[in-house]
Amino acid sequence: MKFRRTLLLIHWAFFGVATLAFGVPSDEQFLAAREAARSADKARLERLAPTLEEHELAAYVDYWRLLLDLKDADASTINAFLARHETTYVGEKLRADWLRQQGRKQQWASFDGEYPRLVQADQELACYALQSRRAQGDKRVADDALSLWLTLLEPPESCYPVLEALIVDKRVLADSVWERIRIQFEANKIAAALFSMNYLPASQTPEKKQAQAVADAPMPWLSRLPSDFASSRLQRELAALAIQRVARNDPRMAAEQLSRLAGALGAREKGWAWSQIGWQAAQRHVPEALDWYRQAGDTPLSDETAQWKVRAALRAHDWASVRATIERMPAPLAAQPAWVYWLGRAYRAGGRLEEANALFAKIAGRPDFYGNLANDELGRPTSPPVRATPPSAEELARLRANVGVQRALAFFRLNLRTEGTREWNWALREMSDRELLAASELAKRAGIYDRAIAAADRTREEHDFTLRYLSPFSEHVRPAARNQALDDAWVYGLMRQESRFVSSARSAVGASGLMQLMPATARWVANKIGLKDFSPARVNDTETNVLLGTTYMRLVLDSLDNQPVVASAAYNAGPGRARRWRADRPLEGAIYAETIPFSETRDYVKKVMSNAVYYSALFDGKPQTIKGRLGVVPPRSGSEAKADELP
Repeated sequence: MKFRRTLLLIHWAFFGVATLAFGVPSDEQFLAAREAARSADKARLERLAPTLEEHELAAYVDYWRLLLDLKDADASTINAFLARHETTYVGEKLRADWLRQQGRKQQWASFDGEYPRLVQADQELACYALQSRRAQGDKRVADDALSLWLTLLEPPESCYPVLEALIVDKRVLADSVWERIRIQFEANKIAAALFSMNYLPASQTPEKKQAQAVADAPMPWLSRLPSDFASSRLQRELAALAIQRVARNDPRMAAEQLSRLAGALGAREKGWAWSQIGWQAAQRHVPEALDWYRQAGDTPLSDETAQWKVRAALRAHDWASVRATIERMPAPLAAQPAWVYWLGRAYRAGGRLEEANALFAKIAGRPDFYGNLANDELGRPTSPPVRATPPSAEELARLRANVGVQRALAFFRLNLRTEGTREWNWALREMSDRELLAASELAKRAGIYDRAIAAADRTREEHDFTLRYLSPFSEHVRPAARNQALDDAWVYGLMRQESRFVSSARSAVGASGLMQLMPATARWVANKIGLKDFSPARVNDTETNVLLGTTYMRLVLDSLDNQPVVASAAYNAGPGRARRWRADRPLEGAIYAETIPFSETRDYVKKVMSNAVYYSALFDGKPQTIKGRLGVVPPRSGSEAKADELP
């Protein structure tokens, strides 16, 4: 019996995945039921439900039926569903929906009975939980809510009663309200900031038109300031906010305005305004950025402004400012690998070698950009860890029998990637390394490469970097890279970051395919190389996508002095921007990457370059250094005119 069971498990592990390539008879009905639920067509959903009782995703049909009647649902019906689907993702979804319903109705007894069973509470539900505690007289609620005051900048509706209670209970006074408003202006959450002004004392509350003018037309507003504005805290605070808004478009103009008004502003308003000008200037690589930061004096910096002060200091090679700024950061921020690394570099520049090496040792070995850099600083080239034993047939079969995995694979079969990814992530959340490796292998065999990578990325002790750094489609990628004289490790590193090898991937802005080509770029490259019969529909074809993508990489690389770090930035944000982010003198590649103004592109470039290190190590079988790949970015030059011609 045991032998027969083992054979069955082996058969399931190796051949069960093949069903992904084919639909099952009821898939069409399931999609119809999903559409009926989305359009709130209860009658059609009820007609389809009996045909789907044996489908892998039948639980979702039951969930949709309950969801459409949730306002009037009986608690016993909900509880029966939750009991049947305890610990599953669909059970978690219904529990969260039910809790929202109970929170809106302020049915706190029912809410409190179910809330502890929720695994992943969002902010809306967390605030309902605080409301419930406050309704029961829990005096500690204010302490817990206070932490939200400066961090929850655009709160869901359920949080407003909690935040407003802080005002009523006088736990938050005018100083804290203005601090919240400044933080919201920094984050460009203007509507939320204008709403927060309602919490100010009457004497400090601006008229709605006045507040809107500060946000929308700050320069005209500043030009109309009365000569005695310094006597009013409201006018001083609004002046600082107006200067911040000017700085978002023109830091130099903002600096002129602040210099003109500085004598009338208090130390707090003035210091904050200078920090904002320094921040905006640093993102534009304006040389005066550090000077403007210094004029902020000892004003506490937000996390974002502090990080950009470090970046401005890196561009200026001012290691003393790098050190001083990181040392003043809040401990959680300073502990991030980026600032551990750059503080180590600052210590090394100052001759504090032992302290520098201790910091590098903290992050060395991490499989990321800063771990790679720290390895280089310590003279330890980067290589993948010892490969874990591949999952056995029984391990694969046990994983394949997991209900969450089955549902995820069914969603992927139906090309419902969002739902499949959510089920997959839920199923993997508490898995051991062995289970994660089995999940990765299973997804790889099914051609769901992004989930294979995601699973392999999560292992803690046992690793398989051939799964973390998959290299599918090699029959297309390797020849295309070779034809363009490109490093295939860099090509794969970029492709992994672009699409995670999902050939049907399409971004919110319209980029398509493995190499995420924008329609205009694909058309331009196709014309450039004389590709016959090109049409936008061909962009998702693997061979065409790789051909156009690698050709574009070659063109970008040629136009940017063969600097892969700059070319990677260009691939994501455009060649013109990548060129402008260079300096007037040679710039270390790591500093170029660190000081990219767009957070998405900055993160992208770091990951592409780190990916390339691991792909190269896997392909060549030799340890690698990331600094060798990053190199030194030369100053701006005449050759950059070519970059502006590229899309």
